[in-house]
Amino acid sequence: MVADIQKYSPKMKPVGEVTGFDAMDKLEALGESQIGKMFAGTTVLLTGGTGFLGKLMVDKLLRCCPDLKKLFLLARPKKNKDIAKRLQEQFDDVLYDKLRKERPNFIEKICIVEGDVGAINLGLSQEDRTKIANEVEFIFHGAATVRFDEALKTAVEINVRGTREMCILARSCGKLKALVHISTAYSNCTLMEIEERFYESSLPGDKLIDLVETMDEKVINSITPGLLGDFPNTYAYTKSVAEDVVQKYSKGLPVALFRPSIVIGTAKEPVAGWIDNVYGPTGVVVGAAVGLLHALICKPNAVADLVPGDMVVNACIATAWKTAKDYPGNHEDAPPPDLTPPVYNFVSSTQKPLTWSKFMKYNEIYGLEVPTVQAIYYYVFMLTSSRFAYTLYCFFLHWIPAYIIDGVAVLIGKKPMLRKAYTKISKFSEVISYFATREWKFHSGNTEGLVRELCPADRQTFDFDLSRLDWSEYFYNYVRGVRVYLLKDPVETVPAGLRRHNILKYSHYIFCAVLTFVLVRLLWAAWSLLDL
Repeated sequence: MVADIQKYSPKMKPVGEVTGFDAMDKLEALGESQIGKMFAGTTVLLTGGTGFLGKLMVDKLLRCCPDLKKLFLLARPKKNKDIAKRLQEQFDDVLYDKLRKERPNFIEKICIVEGDVGAINLGLSQEDRTKIANEVEFIFHGAATVRFDEALKTAVEINVRGTREMCILARSCGKLKALVHISTAYSNCTLMEIEERFYESSLPGDKLIDLVETMDEKVINSITPGLLGDFPNTYAYTKSVAEDVVQKYSKGLPVALFRPSIVIGTAKEPVAGWIDNVYGPTGVVVGAAVGLLHALICKPNAVADLVPGDMVVNACIATAWKTAKDYPGNHEDAPPPDLTPPVYNFVSSTQKPLTWSKFMKYNEIYGLEVPTVQAIYYYVFMLTSSRFAYTLYCFFLHWIPAYIIDGVAVLIGKKPMLRKAYTKISKFSEVISYFATREWKFHSGNTEGLVRELCPADRQTFDFDLSRLDWSEYFYNYVRGVRVYLLKDPVETVPAGLRRHNILKYSHYIFCAVLTFVLVRLLWAAWSLLDL
């Protein structure tokens, strides 16, 4: 039985294993980490520490930079739950098992700062602001609202004004060595070719902030489509304008702009396949796995620019290291120069391109090995770029079953749920289709050069070399991570999941046969009426 469970579990490589180096490099890899050395004795401020990337960043900094002095976490209190309790619940996650084992006293280095990125002055008290200004040397600004349908006012307050407030705070930090602003590779998605440089914003950040601060929210909502223009949603639009803010307010500061593409589960660390959200492609995988989602508007042969979360964090930390190392103003007697911040596009399409059809194929192959016991219908999934075909698939595979099952639910006194679920799924499908039906040409020379600049020890500890990523191995772990960490379905239930999968398969075939019979009878009856 133990052997069977191991067969279904994620594959884990030993942390100390060095791959891709010759014998000499293996010896050198045991040397000193230049990144660890840079962060030794320093204080770091992290925003977005309760988000997916933020959680991974906390783990990586505290585990792999053991001499880090202090980590400030900017956190917003939630109703009926104070910050300390939220953070305690966060650190109880399996994600931090490795950190607890290797650095049992890590919690002593964490200092929680109450604030709100969407508020004026980041919602900081004067005491906390002074403490940050006096102590912080590195800033990772990752806090953002990532909801595609967020109201423009809220999106601007968090993504644009919050970025401006962070740049102002950074300017007050007398010891600042690097500020890394985490944007997105799709901040300029209205362009088909995206280089590692700043682009002109359709509206300056300061003007957009003034607009949302002075206008009534109903008016803002009514003019939102006009402001967005060709942008698909408020998220991409506000991230684009935020970059304008970074460029304007970073003068004389050691700043770098970091743009990851679509971020999904971890490749290796600290847990292979770890994921805590259903955004983007992961939502598609979850929906298909439980038998709710059966079709998606997508160009199957278009490139799906996906990047593992742990490699994103590694690249982000390396970006801070290089910024601190190279910025002239960080060196003794050197005046702060007026330089344009470097830009790093972290994308997989330039080195390890993966199509959407291949993405779903990997998920199908490895997902059917470990089907979930939570599945409500058989796995049937199609990608199509045809709007007509998509509508047809949804009619037969989504709406007909939804009305039948909800009808039965009403008859037996249960609450109908499927029609409401498919309304949400339709909205989700429309949102993701923008990115699944287009293809961008990204440039990533700066990021690829950063990989080559790392010492052997850092290439191992802070690995973000996408050219060495094995997608097949990655998705083996990814689908198991989705099952365990998102669906909360442990590997011990795989045998039950396989049995359920077979039952659902035969039920699907029976349903299709009955539906075909009914349709044929209806067509025959209609034909008979026409003959009369």
